[in-house]
Amino acid sequence: MKKKAVSILLAAVIAAGCGSGADTKMNKDANADAGVQTDGNADADKTGGDSDASEGKVINIYSWNNEFSQRLQAVYPEVKETSSDGTVTYLNDGTEIHWIINPNQDGVYQQKLDEALLNQADAAADDKVDIFLSETDYVYKYTDAEADVAMPLIDLGIDPDKDLADQYDFTKVTASDVNGVQRASTWQCCPGLLVYRRDIAKDTFGTDDPQEIGEKVKDWDTLKATAEELKAKGYYTFSSYADTFRLYGNSISQPWISPGETVLKVDQKIMDWVKDSKEWLDAGYLNKTVKGQWNDDWNKAMSSESKVFAFLFPAWGIDFTLKPNWDGEDGVWAVTNPPQEYNWGGSYIHACTGTDNPKYVKDIILSLTADQENLSKIAQEYSEFTNARSSMQEAAQNDELYPSEFLGGQNAYKYFAPVAENIKIAPLSAYDQGCVELIQNAFSDYFQGQVDYDKAKANFETAIRERYPEISEIQWP
Repeated sequence: MKKKAVSILLAAVIAAGCGSGADTKMNKDANADAGVQTDGNADADKTGGDSDASEGKVINIYSWNNEFSQRLQAVYPEVKETSSDGTVTYLNDGTEIHWIINPNQDGVYQQKLDEALLNQADAAADDKVDIFLSETDYVYKYTDAEADVAMPLIDLGIDPDKDLADQYDFTKVTASDVNGVQRASTWQCCPGLLVYRRDIAKDTFGTDDPQEIGEKVKDWDTLKATAEELKAKGYYTFSSYADTFRLYGNSISQPWISPGETVLKVDQKIMDWVKDSKEWLDAGYLNKTVKGQWNDDWNKAMSSESKVFAFLFPAWGIDFTLKPNWDGEDGVWAVTNPPQEYNWGGSYIHACTGTDNPKYVKDIILSLTADQENLSKIAQEYSEFTNARSSMQEAAQNDELYPSEFLGGQNAYKYFAPVAENIKIAPLSAYDQGCVELIQNAFSDYFQGQVDYDKAKANFETAIRERYPEISEIQWP
């Protein structure tokens, strides 16, 4: 592992001092760090991989919540049991998985992970990072070929063209470095839909049929006319200007900062979001009291007392965000097509360079991201849209196996599947997380009338340079 490159990454995250903010599933349970060790040895013959080296006693997995832990415990056949506090999972041969969990907020997860990566080469075998996870907003940072902190899957004995052939292409691109070498894999595909209130639809349009509602929200121009209808009946179309950001952000034509450069280029699509958000806010299509996402007002906008018609969510958003905030009966919410295809989120599994458990790491990645039976089980048990094209196409046609109780028995996969087929991932950079967060923060003040347009731009420039001092220039469209 190249310590210089890792040191640069570590310095960047410490300078940032912040995390995913509005774009992370931060509300899920987080477990504490674990340090229990035993004398059990991994049975190398049970796991995949081509290395003849003996496996270590402990598999250390870094993440920001217990989502991956839950999925692994549910489908990985080598799991025997998990400790009552959830910090250690014991495998059949005595090997222990230690879950090192740190919150995404304020950059804590990345800082702790980067510190561990910096010490990876000199760490004792049972202290080495074996697997770590990243989100789409900062996956590019860890797939960087020069940093070399995530092993190419091919070096682990996984052939992406063969073993991961059923994955959606855009997830494989996201998981690859600039040379096209895949350095991660994911069990998730996160196409987004429009999730709407049936009762508000009936009151406003006289129907709650998903296909008919889909026609009323099929593109931005049509949705704007629909927003006027909703306003006339006393409803908001969306809760906040932040709700639409992902759709615009997924459409950028250039990375925020290209590899090897220090010039930040704000894409025209981002400024289109600023213009349209201000117009929609002033027109009364959005609730002015809801400032951004992942706050109390936003959560309350999902309650039965709310006048908000719709949200834009992927599968995890429905299950982990909307559902817990809803205080009414099941069946009030339904899904339909969004005004444009988009993807929001995705947790990527990396094999850490220097792991002393390559066979187990390979086996876990294949079991969680390539085994069709396991992926189908995850979809059924957790309502996730998984990264298996054939399985998801089958799910879209199978109303009996994939009904959503929360959605009143609707098969959401029927709408997720076509969106997933048409997603083209926006060009990524190592700076995506900070740019996405800070551009929204800066223009939120503008939307709320606290600063003018030029001051919002200036505030963004100041904030982004504080986070990334190496930025030499900021170009606006």
